[in-house]
Amino acid sequence: MHDIIHILTLLFIAALLLLLSVHTLAEVVKSMSDCSQFFLDQTPPHVPGILEDGKILNQNRYKPICQTYENQRRFVTLYDTKNKIPLFSAFRFVGEVDKKRPENLWKIEPQLDDNNKEYNHQAGDIDYRSNERFDRGHIFPSSYASTNDDKISTFTLTNIVPQAKSFNKGSWNNMEKCVKCVMEKHCINSNGGTEGFVVTGAQPSSGSFLKNRVNVPSALWSAFCCYNANKKAWLASAHWGDNVQDESKNKFLDTITLEALYQKLSMSNSGFLFSGKNCIILSLHIISNVFRWNTDVNLREPSDEQRAFQFRRLKLHTRH
Repeated sequence: MHDIIHILTLLFIAALLLLLSVHTLAEVVKSMSDCSQFFLDQTPPHVPGILEDGKILNQNRYKPICQTYENQRRFVTLYDTKNKIPLFSAFRFVGEVDKKRPENLWKIEPQLDDNNKEYNHQAGDIDYRSNERFDRGHIFPSSYASTNDDKISTFTLTNIVPQAKSFNKGSWNNMEKCVKCVMEKHCINSNGGTEGFVVTGAQPSSGSFLKNRVNVPSALWSAFCCYNANKKAWLASAHWGDNVQDESKNKFLDTITLEALYQKLSMSNSGFLFSGKNCIILSLHIISNVFRWNTDVNLREPSDEQRAFQFRRLKLHTRH
């Protein structure tokens, strides 16, 4: 009887792996330009020494992944196979249609490693098990994805990093919610639809690893840029957070300019995130605290009055 149960268990696991591989066929492509629809002006970020003019300089280490689910590309990731974490994920925000969070069925990238072997080029599910310090921190957050299938596509191990638990659930989560509110209300394209371009990433640490395999990033960062057709103005901002436990439940992240983010990433001379001049010009004039979090811990999103005030302040620092 024990042998039968064991065989059935193995068959179930094999069937589950087959199911996941059928539905999740993320594409490891040759160039970031193969998934250019997720970048502003279809232009990938410029990362000195890593990604320049849309070309990956070390193609053995860094892999561009068109994250695909049900035969549809959902977002794009530049993955670091040495540190086994994403360098960044980029996506086009169009508003949330399905609100419910999917079940946590984590998937791997089958083109990076064989399902039946130890993962040498990416993190595995076992790397994140049985630890009390770190969550599986989404780079492209599932709450920013539009449909249920879009949300499911974010649950891949190539889209997460080890993130300090209270940081993930606290100040970083608060920031994601507030930025999402701003994009939903103020990122309006010429067709009247919601549209914003977001790049979110991790800063690898120099020597901190989970299970001696997966790099624990020293910080996480996120930035967005979009156009408001109604106001004929560009909006942009960035956030940076050290990957450590929040010291209190009342911790909130300050909004910074894109220029300040470039400096933190030691890329002050590069147009790192967004192409063109609109976002860069805006970032030099936007006030740092354009989004001020409500200090009431029970309020996770600003009120309508606060949003209106934030946008009035923001508009003063935009270029038409």
